[in-house]
Amino acid sequence: MTNRVHNVEDIQTLTDEYISQFKEGYFSPLALMARLSEETGELAREINHYYGEKPKKQTENIKTVEEEVGDILFVLACFANSLDFQLSDAFQQSIEKFETRDKNRWTRKETGE
Repeated sequence: MTNRVHNVEDIQTLTDEYISQFKEGYFSPLALMARLSEETGELAREINHYYGEKPKKQTENIKTVEEEVGDILFVLACFANSLDFQLSDAFQQSIEKFETRDKNRWTRKETGE
């Protein structure tokens, strides 16, 4: 399956193919929000284990930051598909906002020119 994902549109397509197998379909936006919160908490836990002051217990399952980010991406694809928008469009809107609103907020690196 990994070689089938080349861009964010592929992520949304694969998510839809997976969800479409089930009669229940996508969860409601409220349930998806709860799921996103849960997955974000799991990511925070992994970050704390690897980069914080709380190491994993030897009895805990091994998960990775990458795995948790993947779970979050899956939930975001569910949101986008169920609400009928493209993640790439949502990202483009965000990056344009950062490029205008925040263009002078931080110190730019020297370009070497």
